Amino acid sequence: MPEKHILSPEDTEELDIISLGRRIRHLRKAKAMTLDDLSEAVGTAPSQLSLMENGKREPKLSMLKTLAGIFGVGLDELLGSEPPTRRAALEIELERAQRGPLYQALDLPKVRISARLPMDVLESLVGLQGELERRLNEQSATPEEARRANAELRGEMKERNNYFPEIEKESARLLKAIGHAAGPLSHHQVADIATHLGFSLHNVSDLPHSTRSVTDLKNMRIYLTQSQRSEHSTRSVLLQAFGHHVLGHRTPGDYAEFLRQRVATNYFAASLMMPEKATVDFLQRAKSARELAVEDIRDAFAVSYETAAHRFTNLATEHLGITVHFQKVHESGIIHKAYENDGVNFPMDHTGSIEGQTVCRHWTSREVFDVADQFSAYNQYTDTTVGTFWCTARTERSNAGKFSLSIGVPYVHVKWFRGRDTTERSTSTCPDDSCCRRPPLALQQQWAGQAWPSARAQTHLLAAMPQGAFPGVDETEVYSFLAQHSGDR
Repeated sequence: MPEKHILSPEDTEELDIISLGRRIRHLRKAKAMTLDDLSEAVGTAPSQLSLMENGKREPKLSMLKTLAGIFGVGLDELLGSEPPTRRAALEIELERAQRGPLYQALDLPKVRISARLPMDVLESLVGLQGELERRLNEQSATPEEARRANAELRGEMKERNNYFPEIEKESARLLKAIGHAAGPLSHHQVADIATHLGFSLHNVSDLPHSTRSVTDLKNMRIYLTQSQRSEHSTRSVLLQAFGHHVLGHRTPGDYAEFLRQRVATNYFAASLMMPEKATVDFLQRAKSARELAVEDIRDAFAVSYETAAHRFTNLATEHLGITVHFQKVHESGIIHKAYENDGVNFPMDHTGSIEGQTVCRHWTSREVFDVADQFSAYNQYTDTTVGTFWCTARTERSNAGKFSLSIGVPYVHVKWFRGRDTTERSTSTCPDDSCCRRPPLALQQQWAGQAWPSARAQTHLLAAMPQGAFPGVDETEVYSFLAQHSGDR
């Protein structure tokens, strides 16, 4: 055999002895050989061959070569990763499952896998095991899995330049139905949308604490809280509730689907408050005047700065030809939300997740916290390892602390923005640790080994994702609430 076919120590470690055993059994039976026949041919006891076929003993390289010769196949085929038949694939999967920690934790007797086991029984056992694992994994999803789903979704958004024409069409159709042509969407017009969709609106004081709104599809009612402490405007909460109905959302099957629905309804709400045509006309006029500014968009459509920034990312590339990035960063430096299609080098973990990572101290989204003037937008150029970016940022305070909201573009696009004449400039060499990950040398020499901070316990980093189709929502509380209010007029 060519040298490349000889098993290395690394190959041996990765050898799937369960699959190999089933393949040996398949090839033996294809040759119409019994265990005794094969035993005589290779000079090994039938019991030892049986252990190999059942994936309980790893054969030596010399044995593999002998078996390949007897069966008339190459070593590659003998060690192939694909099971020879559908039945073999199911047997392998069931054997692996029974050796796994989940099956062992159930303390159930093991099923003897043999040729006498009916195919339909084999299919059922494998199917049940797969569904059990899926449900348990769904219930105990970790923050890492949530970040992975978020990273995948962000990748899809980037491919589409964060522009979703199907949602734009739905919102345009709805605005046309209520006769809204231009200007900010008023609360009265939001109520008109509810009437058009067949919903009645109800303000209550006992909305379940884990919800922002509750939609009763049986009686076509939407319940909102009367509390004034909510950080989310009634208008945006209602429009998001409409979005689930208009976009035909069903109960999410997993966290990834829940996340996609959340992004879609946020987009839908923004496209109603800032209609595509009116917003694009506004942006194109500002671009022609070289006066693009997020705060102007905010003021023109009476929305929050964050909503205006998000909406800019929806339309900038599609209609203005401007690539862009957005960040929402906590004062601790942790990224809470982010999007980019301009090649900026956001920090990310091995899953591709940006959220939860610490942004460079020299980026605009961090520098803005140290600016004395917190009323005006802060503009800065940042030279990075992947190019120069211009960013504009503001800070806002919420119950969770202070956050910066920033929009940035590559240097080539800065000519269209107000604030391009800023003299503020910074340099970032991240992800190089010497940029800002390590303390300056003088401080290290003075304090290294002499400081012992007592860190705050970040329990959320260890916690599993909340259970349920809608993470964090107590369904019993929601159903009890609806039952209590079902007789309201």
